[in-house]
Amino acid sequence: MFAIRRALQRCTLTAAPVLKFGRPQVAFNLQQQARPMSNTKDDGQFKTWKPLAPTLRQRRMVSRKDLHKGGPIRKLTVAKRRTGGRNNTGRITCRHRGGGVKRRIRLVDFKRSEPGPQQVVRLEYDPGRTAHIALIKHMNTGALSYILAPAGLKPGSVVQSYMKVHLENAQAKDVDDVISAVERQEMEAASVKADITSKVNIELGNCMPLKMIPIGTTIHNIGLQPFGRGQLARSAGASAQLLYTAPTGLAQIKLMSGEIRRIPVDACATIGQVSNANHKHEKLGGAGARRRRGWRPTVRGTAMNTHDHPHGGGRGKSKGNKHPRSPWGKLAKGGKTRNSKNPMVVRGRPRR
Repeated sequence: MFAIRRALQRCTLTAAPVLKFGRPQVAFNLQQQARPMSNTKDDGQFKTWKPLAPTLRQRRMVSRKDLHKGGPIRKLTVAKRRTGGRNNTGRITCRHRGGGVKRRIRLVDFKRSEPGPQQVVRLEYDPGRTAHIALIKHMNTGALSYILAPAGLKPGSVVQSYMKVHLENAQAKDVDDVISAVERQEMEAASVKADITSKVNIELGNCMPLKMIPIGTTIHNIGLQPFGRGQLARSAGASAQLLYTAPTGLAQIKLMSGEIRRIPVDACATIGQVSNANHKHEKLGGAGARRRRGWRPTVRGTAMNTHDHPHGGGRGKSKGNKHPRSPWGKLAKGGKTRNSKNPMVVRGRPRR
C-alpha cells in the first residue's frame, strides 16, 4: 500500500480523447510528475502542521524561512558538555534535566569592542537562546563574529561599534595625574560633550555607551559595568528604554518588567529590540519536544510520599494543610526570598 501511495503521489492522471466505435473515449496516462504534498504550512510568521498525530494538532513554531539553512561557523562554536543535573559527587542538584540532542554553544560577542563597519552576512538560529543571532564580517579585516540580531536587521546591513573609541579616549584622560580634580572634571565634561555632539549613527544594531544615546531610545544588550559585556535585555523580544543620561555618573533605564534601574553611563548598549518577538506564542505540542530539548518530566508533590515532599503523604489529594512549598520547604507562591534591597534599583517592578 505504501508503494502504491508513493506512486500515485508522483503521478497525475491526464486525459486524452480516443475514438472507439465512433464515440470519444478517455485514456489515462500515468506519466506526468505530480505536485508534492506538504504537511506543513508556513505563513512567514508561524509554522503549523497538519494533525497527522495528536502532538501536531497544537504545535506552532516561529517561522525560520529567513534564517540560514546550514550549520554555524565551526570556529565560533564550542561543544556543550552536559551533566544531567548532577554535581561532582553524582547527586542531582538541578531537577528535571537530562537527555536531549547534542548542541554546540555559539560564541556571541556581547562586548562589541571591535571598531569599524561590519556587514551582516546572514541570520542564524541558535539553540542555546530564544533570540536569533547574526553573523557579521568586518569590512576592513574580514573577521567573523556573532551578535544578537535586533528585530528588523537584514543581511547586507552595516552595523558599527563605538565602544573601543570611547575606551581609548577615557584611558587618555587618565594619563596625566598632576591635574587637579576640578580641572579634570571640566576636561571630562567638555570631552564627553564633544563625543555626544559628534557624528554617531543612531541606527539599528549599532553599539555605543549610554552617554552617546539620545533619551527615549529603545535599546537592548545593556551592560552593568563600564566597558563590560551586555547582560540585560538579551532574550527574544526584550528591550529597554533610556530615561535619563548624562556626561558622567549614572543613567536610568526602564526595563520591560517595569523596573527602573541605574546604569553607569560608560556601559554598552545596542540600538533596537531583540529579534524573534513571537517566541512567546510558540507551542511545542507534545512531551517529546520537551525531551529533545533536554527536559525531563515533573512529578507533582502531592503524588509523592511524606519524606519526599512537604505536600506528600496523606489520604487522597491532600496537601497537609500547608501553603504551597518547594521540596525544601520554601514558600513557592508569594514568599519573600530577598533580605536586602539593590541600591541601583530606583523603582522595583510591579508585584502582586
